[in-house]
Amino acid sequence: MQTTYNGLSLPADGQPIEYSNGQFSVPDHPIIPFIEGDGTGRDIWKASQRVFDAAVEKAYGGKRSIKWFEIFAGEKAYKQFNNWLPDDSVNAARDLRISIKGPLTTPVGGGIRSLNVALRQILDLYSCVRPVKYYQGVPSPVKHPEKLDIVLFRENTEDVYSGVEFKQGSEDAARLIAFLNDDLLSKTKKKVRTDSGVGIKPISIFGTKRLVRYAIKQAIALGRKTVTLVHKGNIQKFTEGAFREWGYEVAVEEFREQTVTEFESWILGNLEANPGLTVEQNAALVEPGLEFGSEDFRKALYAQVQGVLDSIGTTHGNGAWKSKILVNDRIADSIFQQIIIRPSDYSILATSNLNGDYISDAAAAQVGGLGIAPGANIGDGYAVFEATHGTAPKYADKDVINPGSVILSGVMLLDFIGWKEAARLVETSLEKTIVQKFVTYDFERQTQGATKVGTSEFATRIIRNM
Repeated sequence: MQTTYNGLSLPADGQPIEYSNGQFSVPDHPIIPFIEGDGTGRDIWKASQRVFDAAVEKAYGGKRSIKWFEIFAGEKAYKQFNNWLPDDSVNAARDLRISIKGPLTTPVGGGIRSLNVALRQILDLYSCVRPVKYYQGVPSPVKHPEKLDIVLFRENTEDVYSGVEFKQGSEDAARLIAFLNDDLLSKTKKKVRTDSGVGIKPISIFGTKRLVRYAIKQAIALGRKTVTLVHKGNIQKFTEGAFREWGYEVAVEEFREQTVTEFESWILGNLEANPGLTVEQNAALVEPGLEFGSEDFRKALYAQVQGVLDSIGTTHGNGAWKSKILVNDRIADSIFQQIIIRPSDYSILATSNLNGDYISDAAAAQVGGLGIAPGANIGDGYAVFEATHGTAPKYADKDVINPGSVILSGVMLLDFIGWKEAARLVETSLEKTIVQKFVTYDFERQTQGATKVGTSEFATRIIRNM
């Protein structure tokens, strides 16, 4: 490990977080890198760091402390090092393992496409984790925002974010289109228009299974009762549809004792309601209109029903399945309305990359928006916690923006390293401050009788409420 990064020495009174055999080892005074962020990130980070330090001091009375270490990315890095993402910043995030960041600008023009995506791919942070729940007093556009309490696990390295695309009119695009049209599609009626830009959407067994595996492990750890695989497999059968199938394989093959699939629950529930059901009768209840299917289809379904009864009838039958984690799946476009009209039905969502991007922001809107939406990017041995909103440069250095996203991302970080007492102090004190109606302008304009405060004053009131 280096002793300096970007010319700055590590804090002498702190120790690095270690990782071995799948477990983090957190010292009492861990060195945690931070990127303050661009635009409003400067105001937000200053306020958030004060809140974190106050909570840790209050919870542990000096026995524990975080030794913050600044690393650089975005505009500040470019101004100082002529590099949007210096190697030393990446090295520090890798060596010190757990870090936190504010919002970063995506450079316009050539070069790196997204600093956030770059960090995820370099450190292989394959799971984007976005908890979405309501805090009392936050203005919301829906009647019952408190009914939504989900954690979304979004695959972070594949899909259209893999960066494999070719510009319209380029030689590479022309070669790829010619190969598709003249070779792979030559015996079909499908053609790619020659004036197209072309992108590749890879979804792998490896990437899918490790994401779903992590989601189910977290469902077990958090005591969550459902895991929903979100996909567009009705249209994209070999990518999104494969995500669904591989996800179910993880549940059944690796977490058999703890899980039941929705299909299995129907079969076991039917038999529980009517112990005299034959396999054929059970299949007819699972698949209405079965009599209109082909004989081969009926036989295949009978075999599936019998297979479920043979494999888990003893362990999961007689109501035992009701205490298991239910693994189901929903089409991506359907889940948008489902989390509005039936939010209580969902708890953990596991999604492919693009779907997760859309859904996480839409869900956040129900509980107050991105200004108060935390997030984390987690891999094996590494984690970067981050604001989920943009940089809002027109509000930079004006001390007006809501720091809630970074503050709640810090709550996630504190929980992640096992400092739960400090995490709860931050979370409950933030909620209490909002209930008292001392809020930044984004909430004040939607809250009757509220007092508008700046970024720094909001943080000060959170600290007072500890």
